[in-house]
Amino acid sequence: MEKLTVVGSGIMGRGIAYVAALGGFQVTLNDVSKENLDKAKLYLETEMTKSADKGFLTREQASKALQRMEYTTSLEEAAGDTDVVIEAVFELMELKVDIFKKLDKICPEHTILATNTSTMSPTEIAAQTSRPEKCIAMHFFNPVHKMKLIEIVRGLETSDETMAKAKEIGKKLGKETVEVNEFPGFVTSRMNCLIGNEAMNLLMEGVASAEDIDKAMKLGLNHPMGPLALADLVGLDTRLRNMEYLYKTLGEKYRPCPLLIKYVKAGRLGRKSGQGFYTYES
Repeated sequence: MEKLTVVGSGIMGRGIAYVAALGGFQVTLNDVSKENLDKAKLYLETEMTKSADKGFLTREQASKALQRMEYTTSLEEAAGDTDVVIEAVFELMELKVDIFKKLDKICPEHTILATNTSTMSPTEIAAQTSRPEKCIAMHFFNPVHKMKLIEIVRGLETSDETMAKAKEIGKKLGKETVEVNEFPGFVTSRMNCLIGNEAMNLLMEGVASAEDIDKAMKLGLNHPMGPLALADLVGLDTRLRNMEYLYKTLGEKYRPCPLLIKYVKAGRLGRKSGQGFYTYES
C-alpha cells in the first residue's frame, strides 16, 4: 500500500493527510471546495514548517512529506488509482453513503474504503457498496498528529484481510490501534459523550463553572483536557450530531443536554466559531 486518498479537508482530513504523508504514503487530499483545499494546503505547509522549527521533524522529513502531497477537487482524479481511501467528512450518514457509492465505482477492486467516524455504522455504509468486505471504520482523534490511537471498527462483512491491512496502515502512520466490533458509539465515543454531556448538565444546573468543572476532571481524575474544553475543540455541532445518533440508537441516557442544543442554535460551535463554553481569540 503506497497511495492513500483522504476525502474531506477539514480538521480531521488534513490531520490524517499530515500523518499519512509523514508515514511515507503518496497522499491525495480531496474536497469539493477549492477554497477549503487551499486552506488545508496552507495549514499543512505551516504545520510542517513549525514542527521542523521546533525540532519535532527534520527539514528533510518535512520537505519530503510536502512533496508527497497532492490536492484536487475531482474525486475521480483522487481515487481512481489508490490503495486506500479514508473518508473524513461531516457525521451525516447520507453524505457518507453517497461518497462510498461514488468511491465504489471509481476505485480499483483492491482499494480499501475506510470511514473516519466516531459513531456511524460501517456496516450500514458498506452495504451500499459492492465490496463490503473491504470497508471498515478508522476512528482518528483530534489533533491527529498528537493523538496516539486509531479505533479500528469491524463491520459485519469486514474481512480479516481488511482488518489486518487497516492495522498495518495504522502502524505506518505511527499509531497504536484497538480492534472494536461494531456497536453504536464504539468504545471511546460512548464513554466520552456521556462524560461531556454530564459536564454540560452540571454547568446548566449551576453546580459549578465551566472552568471549575474542567479543572476538577483534569486534577481530580487526571484527564488531559476538561470535557467542556474538549467539546469546544471537537465542535459543538459535531458533538450534537454524535449525541443525537447515540440517543436514537442507544436510548435515553444519551439525550443531548438542552444547553448543547441551545449553543448550537446560537452558532456557538466552540473553537471554530470563536465561542462555545469558552471564548477564543481569532
